[in-house]
Amino acid sequence: MKRIYMDHSATTPVDPLVVDAMLPYFTESFGNSSSLHSFGQEAAEALYVARSQVADSIGAKAEEIIFTSGGTESDNIALQGVLSREAGKRQHIITSVIEHPAVLNTCSFLESTGHDITYVPVDSEGIVNADDVKNAVRGNTVLISIMHANNEIGTIQPIKEIADIAKDNNIYLHTDAVQSVGKIPVDVNSLGVDMLSISSHKLYGPKGVGALYMREGTRLNPILFGGGHERGMRPGTENIPGIVGFATASSLAKEHLDTDSKHMLRLRDSLIKGVFATLDDVRLNGHATQRLPNNANLSFKYVEGESMLMLLDMAGIAVSTGSACSSRSLHASHVLDSIGLEPDYIHGSVRMTLGKENSMEEIEYLVGALQETVTKLRQISSPAKC
Repeated sequence: MKRIYMDHSATTPVDPLVVDAMLPYFTESFGNSSSLHSFGQEAAEALYVARSQVADSIGAKAEEIIFTSGGTESDNIALQGVLSREAGKRQHIITSVIEHPAVLNTCSFLESTGHDITYVPVDSEGIVNADDVKNAVRGNTVLISIMHANNEIGTIQPIKEIADIAKDNNIYLHTDAVQSVGKIPVDVNSLGVDMLSISSHKLYGPKGVGALYMREGTRLNPILFGGGHERGMRPGTENIPGIVGFATASSLAKEHLDTDSKHMLRLRDSLIKGVFATLDDVRLNGHATQRLPNNANLSFKYVEGESMLMLLDMAGIAVSTGSACSSRSLHASHVLDSIGLEPDYIHGSVRMTLGKENSMEEIEYLVGALQETVTKLRQISSPAKC
């Protein structure tokens, strides 16, 4: 049976060119980048080049890149690091109700330790209103953290507008760009952000590595303690093979961004059009156009998303019912709930996120499989609705 992967927002396969770049740093150039001998200097040189490559992919300076274990750690360093630095001074953060759990759960922890968090709402298409952010600003607000693009419904937020608000009020701005880097143009200077989180495995790099962009002059306290690695912000011996792979993936993503983005956009639009042409009682979640080019989050009334996922998997198609970080939870998606989606539609939601290797033939197969699966499930659950 042919297997088709359409869950690229959860993770991506590692590009063969990325694997090739990584291999020497497991067995040949395996030194510790902090060592002074030739083995260590080979690793240090690879680290220097990789830092420049990742920085170049988002328009940053090499010294503004801190390597981490991924998006979750980057988010934690940004949020906790700011509040720790401002201890006894400004202790208020503004974020949105549809952030990734890496931000929301960090905010929940910070609230439990006495900090103030304001969660701004989104509209029915999942967009944050910049005026809501502006109205939430207080005298003790130190940080605004709004994701660049949502991991479930793909909506792209007005980060530039929010950056103006942050600048006018001398507030740091952090954005979780884990889903957007590699899919749409991301330039830290155009966006006006002070901090930005990236994850390697979302852009055809290895798992377990990522980065936090910290604009020059941004002052944080570390949340982990050890040696002086990564300017003291992230102690621990650097994962050189992973970092080299991440940097290679970043460079490839930037080089092929326009071609890959247009390809995925064509597939996505064909998928959405095909589903609406063959099935009734379907909703597209998120903004129709202000969304990632590879994201199609659809809700089907009268069916359960989990049942759809299992039947599609039996047909060789991998999709998701929401964020991979919470997909094993039985709770309804906080994102779909926040945009006001009715429970019948929430429970019948699937997220299909395309990759550069997917084809139009696979989209046609998916549309047919969705039609067959949804029709079958509706017949079982409610014969009157088939």
